[in-house]
Amino acid sequence: MRTKTFLIILFLGAWLPAGAQLTLEECYRQARANYPLIRQYGLIEKTREYNLENAARGYLPQLAFSAQATYQSDVTRIPIDLDALGFTGVEIPTLSQDQYKAELSLSQTIWDGGAIRSRRSSIRTQAEVEQRDLDVSLYALRDRVNQLYFGILLSDARLRQSRVLQDELRRHLDQVASYINNGIANQADYDALRVELLKARQDEVQLRHARRAYVAMLSRFIGQELREGVTLEKPRGDRPNVSRNQRPELALFEAQIRNLRAQDTGITAGLMPRLSLFATGGYGKPGLDMFENKFQLYGLAGVRLSWNISNFWTKKNDRLKIRTGIQSVEAQRETFLFNTALEVEQHNATIDRYVEQLKYDDEIIALRRSVRQASEAKMANGTLSGTDLTRDIHAEQAAILAKAQHELEMLLAVYGRKYATNEE
Repeated sequence: MRTKTFLIILFLGAWLPAGAQLTLEECYRQARANYPLIRQYGLIEKTREYNLENAARGYLPQLAFSAQATYQSDVTRIPIDLDALGFTGVEIPTLSQDQYKAELSLSQTIWDGGAIRSRRSSIRTQAEVEQRDLDVSLYALRDRVNQLYFGILLSDARLRQSRVLQDELRRHLDQVASYINNGIANQADYDALRVELLKARQDEVQLRHARRAYVAMLSRFIGQELREGVTLEKPRGDRPNVSRNQRPELALFEAQIRNLRAQDTGITAGLMPRLSLFATGGYGKPGLDMFENKFQLYGLAGVRLSWNISNFWTKKNDRLKIRTGIQSVEAQRETFLFNTALEVEQHNATIDRYVEQLKYDDEIIALRRSVRQASEAKMANGTLSGTDLTRDIHAEQAAILAKAQHELEMLLAVYGRKYATNEE
């Protein structure tokens, strides 16, 4: 039942009705869920668990098997002449030059200086670095979605204005046709308006194809089949008031530093001695009794202390390398914050510019409308050509379109500002 419900929801979501509205936040969510890289989170987590399990097994008894067969050019002999000592007929046994050995060894770590603990810490921090790096890659999708989403909204605004312009031109064509009948206008006036109407239709075709391309790309990003007539909800233009950088890159830098510090603990662990118990059982020729030149079983057990002192020679450089790595990450973080601050300032300047421009758009539109209406009156009186009228019509529509474009570009700047610092 649960599977059936999920399939129904999936089917309904894949075919968004033409009249339904899609929001920018929903596009963010679906683009992230649909992007193939999202599956990498599960793979990173599985790899982390496998590596942690393998590291933990270092505390378990370690079993090893070995076997060898050798032929020696010479063997140890006791240089005593027993006949000269009066031991006639007595022989000291000697080893054969071919020797064989098969051993099974068992060892149990008692203390490893913290090597396993350090390795497990490095595994966790490395997995965190990979996850944070994936966060950065997926976060970049938001900027691409912004461009597509606002591209569609701008295309919609231009299409609406193109249709308004065509309606306006058709209305004037009807008027000019009646003026021609009354002898006020001539055919050239009609043809001038007709040419502008055809050009407006041409522009509409171009805009429709551009919008269709934007919709197709957005469909691919969010994994939904969007109909051509889908409408997008216009986002709110609330400008962030507090500049608090929450970009995932900062979490990535922190994870990289933690990973380097975890590696530093591994250097310390490498300086410590290792203590372990061991037991070895074998079968070979000879065994532990060198005077028995035959195959026999043998065994030994004990405590082993090992200490790789040569790690002290490289300790200083290894730690300097880690310190240099940390400084490099910190330099990258400072550079990122500097560039982000510049980007925020650029977006703020863009927003301010459009806010100022929008103050004058309504007045410009009103004046352009007044000029167009005056031109219509002149046209009705036969004192204005159709070419001049179309110029004033275009000027009014361009002013209306400019306002819509300023609003959308200001919104794009607002969301670019939000993207720069990952603010809601």
